[in-house]
Parts: sequence; structure tokens; C-alpha cells
Amino acid sequence: QVQLVESGGGLVQAGGSLSVSCQTSGRTSNTYVMGWFRQAPGKEREFVAAIRWSGDTTYYADSVKGRFTISRDNAKNTVYLQMNNLKPEDTAVYFCAAGPGGVITTPRAYTYWGQGTQVTVSS
Repeated sequence: QVQLVESGGGLVQAGGSLSVSCQTSGRTSNTYVMGWFRQAPGKEREFVAAIRWSGDTTYYADSVKGRFTISRDNAKNTVYLQMNNLKPEDTAVYFCAAGPGGVITTPRAYTYWGQGTQVTVSS
């Protein structure tokens, strides 16, 4: 079964940078979409970014476009999210997800989820 494990979360000051990783295991299809979502206390889970295992197409939420970069290392079965110029409103638990596609900006498009990693941005 596919397993996703996030790492790299932590505490950072506003304006700083942080990178989180999603290590995958199991038989993940090359056609799957890999996505990053985040959820703050009292808020709904929201889309952050997505990338396919094959091809160069990436997707970003308007709130992070220009600041965050999603990338992958197929040989290591790992997806990354580089977060720059972090803001307090970026504070959330960040989740990695994998799915067959569809409306990739919605959680329902994803079948597998990691446990999440906490990212806290102080002001």
C-alpha cells in the first residue's frame, strides 16, 4: 500500500524559508498527482501546490504563488515544497497527498495522505 511521510516542518520567523519533504513508498502510479495541502486550526484543509510524477506541469494556490516551489526527485520517490518569504498566515499542518487526478485543488481528488508536519511562522 502507498505510504507518504512528511518531514522538515518547524518554527521559522516571518520572511524566512523552510523546506518540507514527502517521502513515498509502495506502488505509486507515474500518472498520479502529488499534492501539498495545509490546514490551520479552525480552518478547512486548503490546496497549496501539486505536481505530477511525469511531466513538468505544476500548480499553485494564488496565496503561495511566487513564494513556494514544488519539485520532485523521482529516483528518491520524494516530493518537496520549498517555502520562501513565509508569513504568519502560512502557519498550518502541511499534508502530502497522492491521487489519480481530477480536480486536483480539492482533497477529494487524492487517495493517500501523510500524517502531516507542523509549520509555524512567528511574527
